[in-house]
Amino acid sequence: MSTPQFLTLPPGVFPVELPLSHGPVAALRATPPSGSNPELCPAVLVHGYTGSKEDFIALLQSLAQVGREVVTIDLPGTYRSPGFETFAPTPGTPLPDYRLPSLGMVVAEVCDTVGAGRPTHLVGHSMGGLIARETVLTHSTELASLTLLCSGPGALGGQGAARVRMLVAALSAADPTPGRLRGLWEEHMADGLETRVPDAQVRAFLRDRLLSSSPEGLLRTAEDLLSATNRTGELADADVPTMVLYGENDDAWSPAEQAEMADRLGARRVVVPAAGHSPNVEAPETTSTALTSFWNDCESVGQR
Repeated sequence: MSTPQFLTLPPGVFPVELPLSHGPVAALRATPPSGSNPELCPAVLVHGYTGSKEDFIALLQSLAQVGREVVTIDLPGTYRSPGFETFAPTPGTPLPDYRLPSLGMVVAEVCDTVGAGRPTHLVGHSMGGLIARETVLTHSTELASLTLLCSGPGALGGQGAARVRMLVAALSAADPTPGRLRGLWEEHMADGLETRVPDAQVRAFLRDRLLSSSPEGLLRTAEDLLSATNRTGELADADVPTMVLYGENDDAWSPAEQAEMADRLGARRVVVPAAGHSPNVEAPETTSTALTSFWNDCESVGQR
């Protein structure tokens, strides 16, 4: 799981709630300084599996300081965003589920809401990259760019997949109640946490984040993470400026796999030195600089 180093919101960053067609989602909004260029396209950041909007706290202020509004959300059923199953369906309209198409639809609506008629820069971290890709391929929203942050071309493999399969087994075997998340935390995630995460406030947050999430959402998104098809060819044909950004020590999708994907996409490729699967946490200044440079270049090309 992605683990923020701190939880205090920087100046200019505020918690907000975005009303969407299915119900609200919780978000953090970073506002640009007064007097900034209002023409810059805003950005939307999407977290990965078992993550949340807090995974991007270290980026938000520096991304907004150049004059760009930045919003990061909790996906439905994650932490402070209520799950799909908590809403009454509209007659004749089934509720969305937690599969990639439904989550891509939610992200598309977030982009439309944040953009308010302007193109939006979209960033997806890990599983969030698969969701962002779905937004590009199956939903009509105007994007200024797409960044795949430590994400891959299809299903997760290797040791990361083994860990996710363990979570799927634990979620599937337990009673279908929120209590199964407590068992999941105690049996599979809490061991050794004090050594890995010395900050007691962050440890409490990680526990609260998991226990506040939807068991159904965690199960279904894990299943898609393990079975997602490779749609790199389709994405290459989508004609959206794309960047592939990852840590040189990424242990989810391998750096070689992400480099090959970037080549097939004709994408800008940025490798963050000494970082692993979460350069947004491990190297926020390098990551922020790479994003800002890419976004500025995309907007400069669009204005020619």
